[in-house]
Amino acid sequence: MPSYTVTVATGSQWFAGTDDYVYLSLEGTAGCSERHLLDKPFYNDFERGAVDSYDVTVEEDLGEIQLIKIEKRKYWYQDDWYLKYITVKTPLGDYLEFPCYRWITDEKEIVLRDGRAKLPRDDKTQILKQHRRKELETRQKTYRWKEWHPGFPLSIDAHSHSDLPRDIQFDNEKGIDFILNYSKAMENLYVNRFMHMFQSSWSDFADFEKIFVRISNTISEYVMQHWKEDFMFGYQFLNGCNPVLIRRCTEIPKKLPVTMDMVECSLERNLTLEEEVKLGQKPGPDNPIFLPSDATYDWLLAKIWVRSSDFHIHQTVTHLLRTHLVSEVFSIAMFRQLPAVHPLFKLLVPHMRFTIAINTKAREQLICECGLFDKANATGGGGHVQMVQKAMKDLTYSSLCFPEEIKAKGMDSKEDIPYYYYRDDGIKVWEALKSFAEDVIHIYYESDEVVCDDVELQAFVKDIYVYGMRGVKASGFPKMIRTREKLAEYLTVIIFTTSAQHAAVNFGQYDWCSWIPNAPPTMRRPPPTEKGTVTIEQIVESLPDRGRSCWHLGAVWALSQFQDNELFLGMYPDEHFVEKPVKEAMAKFRKNLDEIVNAITERNKNKKLPYYYLSPDRIPNSVAV
Repeated sequence: MPSYTVTVATGSQWFAGTDDYVYLSLEGTAGCSERHLLDKPFYNDFERGAVDSYDVTVEEDLGEIQLIKIEKRKYWYQDDWYLKYITVKTPLGDYLEFPCYRWITDEKEIVLRDGRAKLPRDDKTQILKQHRRKELETRQKTYRWKEWHPGFPLSIDAHSHSDLPRDIQFDNEKGIDFILNYSKAMENLYVNRFMHMFQSSWSDFADFEKIFVRISNTISEYVMQHWKEDFMFGYQFLNGCNPVLIRRCTEIPKKLPVTMDMVECSLERNLTLEEEVKLGQKPGPDNPIFLPSDATYDWLLAKIWVRSSDFHIHQTVTHLLRTHLVSEVFSIAMFRQLPAVHPLFKLLVPHMRFTIAINTKAREQLICECGLFDKANATGGGGHVQMVQKAMKDLTYSSLCFPEEIKAKGMDSKEDIPYYYYRDDGIKVWEALKSFAEDVIHIYYESDEVVCDDVELQAFVKDIYVYGMRGVKASGFPKMIRTREKLAEYLTVIIFTTSAQHAAVNFGQYDWCSWIPNAPPTMRRPPPTEKGTVTIEQIVESLPDRGRSCWHLGAVWALSQFQDNELFLGMYPDEHFVEKPVKEAMAKFRKNLDEIVNAITERNKNKKLPYYYLSPDRIPNSVAV
């Protein structure tokens, strides 16, 4: 009688193994096998990290194996099991791979297809078409859209992390408990003794050093030493943790009545203000324009106000909206419209890892009413919600196309604007990602017509437009993809946003924001309405109190840390793809990334302010923190 050798791999996460009854059956083009009991309780199979093999004997040859059914039946208590993959050796000696990379919970059955990626048009048999349809029907019931706030991109319909499908939860929920992590951060930074001292002011700038952890030869220390200097103030708009706002100014805004006489001492190229221009305030006596030539403390406080404003835009718009919330839209649409066998699901799923989970936890603890955001930030208490709602009008498809956005801001010339490392490194990473996307697309889509006819791809694109962008035509998000070229760009937007863009604006937060006067999360006194009145005491009293300073420090420390077992760009330990051409494309992609890493490493040598946030070896695959 024909015999099949079945190999089962269990995940290495904590509690990934199971002691439950596990049954397997094979379904082929010529027939189906009976259920085979693979494991009984306490047989020590399917333990964490184990790879177990079994012989499955059938009465007649099953033909080409199309599906594998796995059933788990409870023995004593609920015992979730993380199944990585199954391989089958046929009687003819052929090997088939069946990727899973999912949790099997309760007493459920899952049905797996072999790992070869297939478009909808590739499925010829009714059984495969039905399997594809049922998977999406189940997913669409599980991954539901919900409005968290009016005007926001829609998010997942879940009140808490524990409400999420097991497959997208964190392996260890405690690891992303914001309250616990922030408290631990403050304890590790030795600032927990100040954390409840709200309304208690610092004495002077030096007093902030009581909570500043001095780490020699780091960016944070350099910021602490040079934060008052104009070059540091300007440099951060190029390469700090919010390098996306700066743009070339082609005319002076009418509400900013600056004259040549006011800024002549700051123009270094012997050009007039008008020549440099081809470089929310209402003009009036109560809104003076502060200049470098003003009194030292006047100018310093003006810069502090700008840095504080930039901090809020960074946290709420650049970081929360334009990476976290947008990436969640991509994730939900992917799970709802692309089955596991689709090549684009296989391409995108590593870049959606834990994104829905971290956002759900943030809505649960961080940015909710009376959440941690309210403890430290001036835009807490609802201000951050209004900022997101207002910023939605500027959230366009073109603004997420990195080279296009850089050019639209007039910041694309390396000759005119040198030392803009965010731009330089970002372009390199974008091009590497786009090249990889093109290689994968050309494996599965031999023409533009095939792209147009992919109904699952088109449903995915439509979901993003209708629910993510709320059907706003002005967003510029496409309703349909018609060419391979446009598909490559679209996929690059998704992967770049979820990986590189998030890394660029997230992991520098401790570097640039840990010195409180350089990025105050709240200002306790209004800005001055006249010049010549600012004192050092007024500046210190304007800065955050001891309690809010500590919560802020804990936040930027925790947010700047990589996840345990972080997966960086180009790392794909879960082998969703099994075909050789795709693996060759991955190898080429990794080679391109390595070249970028080497170039950035060489450029950063001996720099007092190295820029490494877009070095691929420091770019996590997904938004997970």
